[in-house]
Amino acid sequence: MYPIKSSGRFYNARLIVGWLLITFFVALPIVKINGQPAVLIDFIHRKFALFGQTFYPTDTFLLLLFMVGTILSVIIGTAFLGRVWCGWGCPQTVYLEFVYRPIERWLEGPEHVRRRRDTSPMNLDTFLRKAVKFVLYLLISFALANIFVSYFVGWDHLLDWMQGSPFDNLGFFLLMAGTTALMLFDFGYFREQMCCIACPYARMQSVLLDKDSMIVSYDPNRGEPRAKRGKKVLQQEAEGLIEAKGDCIDCAACVRTCPTGIDIRNGLQLECIACTQCIDACDHIMDSIGKPRGLVRYTSEHEVEGTPTKIIRPRTIIYTTLILAIFVALFSLLAMRDPINVNVGRSVGAPYIQMTPQEIANRIRFRVQNQGGQEITFTIKALSPTNAKVIVAGPPVTKLAGGEMKRVDTFVTVPNEVFSGSDQVPAKFEVTFSNGYKVASDFTLLGPSVKK
Repeated sequence: MYPIKSSGRFYNARLIVGWLLITFFVALPIVKINGQPAVLIDFIHRKFALFGQTFYPTDTFLLLLFMVGTILSVIIGTAFLGRVWCGWGCPQTVYLEFVYRPIERWLEGPEHVRRRRDTSPMNLDTFLRKAVKFVLYLLISFALANIFVSYFVGWDHLLDWMQGSPFDNLGFFLLMAGTTALMLFDFGYFREQMCCIACPYARMQSVLLDKDSMIVSYDPNRGEPRAKRGKKVLQQEAEGLIEAKGDCIDCAACVRTCPTGIDIRNGLQLECIACTQCIDACDHIMDSIGKPRGLVRYTSEHEVEGTPTKIIRPRTIIYTTLILAIFVALFSLLAMRDPINVNVGRSVGAPYIQMTPQEIANRIRFRVQNQGGQEITFTIKALSPTNAKVIVAGPPVTKLAGGEMKRVDTFVTVPNEVFSGSDQVPAKFEVTFSNGYKVASDFTLLGPSVKK
């Protein structure tokens, strides 16, 4: 494809939004909030940092609510604004239109020059231009791939790894290399085929859109019948000397600028990514021939048909209600989330140990997770049975760094007579933290049933 750049009010707005999003993408794994990267998806240590909040496997329901809320946000955005995400926020569009294609135009010239170079026999000048272009593409893809990997390992770790051998962290090095190759292939060759062939969102739009959704559309009521003509003929039409045609002069500027190669005048199409380049191109033509802007514009199918657009309708009410309910539940659960998580479980091995003829021991493991950002210490004691003792396999006081999780193995000993008439006895343990927080946990101790 050789889409012509069409500057205008929408292009300028998209340029600002695009570079803000690029800055946002680069900054998220680098900027720290509460001692953690703004976004960190650490599968190895099983923790996820999102804007100052750290989530762990025990927060699966919270993560589920967040993901469902994010998906619903895309759905409701589509119901109101159509494929605004594709044209304004999708990394495929943002990086292609504002990073890779500008480099291509800078090195190889405007689209008509590049087309001529590509269709002519290869010469030294063309080869050198393309070689420099792909070297720059490779460097940019490499940088973006490293930033992508930093979302999973943290920026600090990534900087340390860069100074060492790739074989020290071979898995992540291969991930970075593979991501670099995919980006180079995508932005250097695949391009619009990602939107037209590979992306499933385009195929979902028929379900997500309705006739009141805002789309980029051509107005056939105003533009038809279209006909090629110059300013002289248009002036004669304006003076009533000849029969007036539609405002569309069939210049095909909207087609030449489209990055997916469609003709917007054929109506809503799967390949349209709502990038608004056809709006800027058509507005420029309308300005030059003295016609009002808006022949191609943001509108709805109902508005084009002469029916007012309905913003409030059943699907938008349902989507809005659902997303509000989900995010209210999410923030409520976040506010109520305990700063420390304690889980008590039985260690692998025999259900109990006969320590002495008079004493039984249960091996119990305490899983303690500090979900805050400050270092704390904690101790464990038994509240019941009253004569139970907790023996920690290690220091009696244990430290936990911010976000750290530790498993503490213990032996809980009780006298034989505790199991009088039963082989199970309820117990309660208390974990006390240096910040004053306490967690009480119930557990069942096992032992031999002692007859009275």
